Amino acid sequence: MKTKNEHWLKKSYQKATLETKLLVVDQILNGQISNNQASKKYDIPRTTISYWLRKYSTLVQQNMGMSKNDEIKKLKEKIEELEFQKDFQQDIIADMELITGVDMSKKSLPKILAKEIEQKKKQRIKENGSMDVLGFLNKPSTKD
Repeated sequence: MKTKNEHWLKKSYQKATLETKLLVVDQILNGQISNNQASKKYDIPRTTISYWLRKYSTLVQQNMGMSKNDEIKKLKEKIEELEFQKDFQQDIIADMELITGVDMSKKSLPKILAKEIEQKKKQRIKENGSMDVLGFLNKPSTKD
């Protein structure tokens, strides 16, 4: 028990080894002991243990994660893939609207996408002529 003169003295701790740090972090992450139990068992402040846990989780994320350039490259590839899917779906909708004569995109899609589909339809008509309900091309006749 502290005397009246010692109440202001700060408790000193010995520096923990790397093995001790890893052991404590591993036991806490595996659920074997809590932060409070580890603090009492190893005579280490809870704040120090919390600091080790934060450092360890950051280290694991860095080792498992990818570099910024790799992440950017992966995201660009995903954007390119999604753009291709969007264009493909718009082509199908434009063809269906030309075949059926029903404007589905104006009713159910955002204005920007509906405009893109309308442009695709105009481009198709310009290239191929118009299509009737059965899907036959009504191409202007050209004599060879």
